[in-house]
Amino acid sequence: MATKQEILQLIEKKRLELIDIVAKYGMSSSKTLKISQELDILLNKYNHLIVPK
Repeated sequence: MATKQEILQLIEKKRLELIDIVAKYGMSSSKTLKISQELDILLNKYNHLIVPK
């Protein structure tokens, strides 16, 4: 399983990718939706690591 730091790095990379895709294809593009969903998954993984059970 990835560490918190690794997930944070992936989140930042995906966030920058999302910004680029939105600039190129707009908010309603299927590409934008796909990247946004991938970012959501990473954010959820990070949240599960930092929130006590």
